[in-house]
Amino acid sequence: MSAHDLTMLVQALITRESLPDAYADTVKQTILPLAEGIRDLHQRLGRTVIIGIHGAQGTGKSTLTEFLKHLLADYYGLATASFSLDDIYLTREERETLADKVHPLLITRGVPGTHDLVLGQQTIDRLKEAGPHILTPIPAFDKSRDDRAPEQDWDDFRGRAEVILVEGWCLGAAPEEQDEALAQPVNELERVEDADGHWRRYVNQQLQDDYQWFFGQLDWLIMLRAPSMACVLEWRTLQEHKLAERLRNAPNQGDGAVAGARHSRIMTDAQIVRFIMHYERITRTCLAEMPRRADVVIDVAEDHSLALPQFSPTTEWH
Repeated sequence: MSAHDLTMLVQALITRESLPDAYADTVKQTILPLAEGIRDLHQRLGRTVIIGIHGAQGTGKSTLTEFLKHLLADYYGLATASFSLDDIYLTREERETLADKVHPLLITRGVPGTHDLVLGQQTIDRLKEAGPHILTPIPAFDKSRDDRAPEQDWDDFRGRAEVILVEGWCLGAAPEEQDEALAQPVNELERVEDADGHWRRYVNQQLQDDYQWFFGQLDWLIMLRAPSMACVLEWRTLQEHKLAERLRNAPNQGDGAVAGARHSRIMTDAQIVRFIMHYERITRTCLAEMPRRADVVIDVAEDHSLALPQFSPTTEWH
């Protein structure tokens, strides 16, 4: 691909993602060096590489993943697949069972213990081992219905992936090791709705067990570092406002049940505050300790602009 073709690819992605033209500078300064590093890692290891992208809500994980996927595939010629931890949530029915048998707060998707890691691992294994014409279904979750999308609606990836990108807000998170820390509520949700700490201990145990095994296969961990927890709340609120605006302006057509479900899922600002409280403990822990062990840290400014990638001295390049 020529320099001109690269420019056209980046511009097409910017247009599709409704980003400002200035995002081309971010691609050049931040995302292309990442893609080049991943290419070099793949060449050095000579096998499929698994890249984890971590970031709190609103940091731009999905956008970064989308650009990396197309740059790696179209510019560097590496067959690249991607999925999010959001794509492998347990079904609504499975979470209802957890809420009934373990703790009511587990009805809310997102925290460790609400993902189907078996499905995620099966997807990774198939992507690594597929023959040239084998199709691997990539899981998808329908947030408008708060349930897994029907399998016939999943996209397929053909052949073996040379790079697998996995993104998620708690990707690579480490469990808390001190019971004393878990005993102290970090917000009103924990204080009122998890007074005995059973929910947070369950989540921490899940993170300590199967999730560490799942995260342990990452070749690189890239962290999008938010400035603060306050910014995370502000960004998530802005996301919800934009979603509500899109739904208000959407044509009044199509499946009325789906449209109604989408509108019913729109949260008020107060509901967003409570929603974010589910993730506050792990988010705060990640902001404090993950930069020391991530392979790459990218600071996200309050205006959502991305700083230059900071590569760990121990990150494998060549």
